[in-house]
Amino acid sequence: MAESISTKYRKYILIFILAIAVVCLPIFIQKAPRIPHKLSQVAQRVEKFIRWDLNPGETVAVDRETKTSQLPKLRSNLATGPLQVSIDNPRYFVDSSTGKIVYLTGSHTWTNLQDAGNSDPPPKFDYPAHLNFLEANNHNFFRLWTWEQSRWTLETTDNNYWIEPSPYLRTDFGFANDGKPKYDLTKYNQAYFDRLRDRVAEAASQGFYVSVMLFDGWSVSKEKGGLNKNNPWRSHPFNAANNINAINGDLNHDNSGEETHTLAISKITTIQEAYIRRVIDTVNDFDNVLYEISNESQAGSHDWQYHLIDYIKNYEHSKPKQHPVGMTAEFPGGDNSMLFDSPADWISPLGDVNNRPVADGSKVILADTDHLCGICGDRSWVWQSFLRGENPIFMDVYNGAAYGQGAVDSNPKDSTWVSLRKNLGYTLTYANRMNLSAMKPYPDLASSGYCLANLVNSHAEYLVYVPSGGKVTVDFSAVQGEITGEWLNPDNGLITTGITTKGGDNRSFIAPFEGDAILYLKSS
Repeated sequence: MAESISTKYRKYILIFILAIAVVCLPIFIQKAPRIPHKLSQVAQRVEKFIRWDLNPGETVAVDRETKTSQLPKLRSNLATGPLQVSIDNPRYFVDSSTGKIVYLTGSHTWTNLQDAGNSDPPPKFDYPAHLNFLEANNHNFFRLWTWEQSRWTLETTDNNYWIEPSPYLRTDFGFANDGKPKYDLTKYNQAYFDRLRDRVAEAASQGFYVSVMLFDGWSVSKEKGGLNKNNPWRSHPFNAANNINAINGDLNHDNSGEETHTLAISKITTIQEAYIRRVIDTVNDFDNVLYEISNESQAGSHDWQYHLIDYIKNYEHSKPKQHPVGMTAEFPGGDNSMLFDSPADWISPLGDVNNRPVADGSKVILADTDHLCGICGDRSWVWQSFLRGENPIFMDVYNGAAYGQGAVDSNPKDSTWVSLRKNLGYTLTYANRMNLSAMKPYPDLASSGYCLANLVNSHAEYLVYVPSGGKVTVDFSAVQGEITGEWLNPDNGLITTGITTKGGDNRSFIAPFEGDAILYLKSS
């Protein structure tokens, strides 16, 4: 009897277990892919504990008598030759005349070439004031924006939003959708190219490198990234209603012109090539020029962009100077592999603004908040990007005037933006102080995970970022001899010197102020 009861209970227990399994199995399956990731995180924490917490080395304090001083502004000399990718450290460019490494960083805004706004003609952009603003923040680079349409943008319902000048000349034959005369795509508006040349020249005279944008994906789409408040394609020169040349960039008649950023229409490609030749003829003699094919053209535009990169390189081969050509992220739906596989000299990929990958030197990377997260970022991103071997640049609302192009509901004087701009300039100072041609990202040399270093026995250098402040441990096992250093407070730009220690082992340092911190160390 007892045996039969036991058998019966075993049956019920088995049924109960099976029921639980049936209920829990889907949950387990759903969680299963995360288990290796969680185990990896645990392993990393254990490894970090063993490497750093169990072996912090000697703690190095700052001399109490040390006084603070302001970090000086160090900018590159004026360009004396076009940029080339560095052979020694292909994460960066070099001045082809001097061989000096050139780290690029700075902020850019949407109306720095063409005027835009709620009037016809639109308000004039104060370009000299903008250059002074960039110089005051110790920047040395910006993207020079172009817009292909004359009226309407995806980001405002304002029907009176105008953009000028256009590269193409208006005619006396009929009226376009914007109410003005149609374009003749075989003739150019010299005012556009005169302005382009003047602005590149002014930038050169103040020590700025300029990326000349040739096309813009936000000018040809009726919807992008969920924005469709107005349709810029309606006023595009390649819209059949807007030119006298029988050019139609909307083959599928969906009231959008993404086809113009592909190789689908040979006549349009020919027109684009002619326009590119005109741009190159206008600015080829300048040393401070880079080219950008297009800002965020749609996914699938890469063959068109590859073609134009090759076209620029081939055309400039016959010119006195050859300049770097860049490709920025396709959006939406972009794939970074299309950038790394491209013939471009530099790229701006998509990604996580708070988790920058280590740049391996396969391309010069201009990490642009515009493609990472839009109107975003902070000074922590600046240092993470720089110490991972990137060249960080910032999409800046600047004066907030370009409400139809991105500067919506954002305060240009927000303390986050103010600090971000200043810290871009701080990175430029360190880039020019250090032997950047020999420095590479070594995340494993600092307990914080952010370190640029030049590991040589004489004049080794370490630049370490500590996002949470407090203590950081640095591995000096590859370096012998005396090491001196300083702390930078990124909140106010003050440096605190007085660090002295020796190499050969781990050493721990404690920031003498609250908040995130930068530690610069150099061996004698």
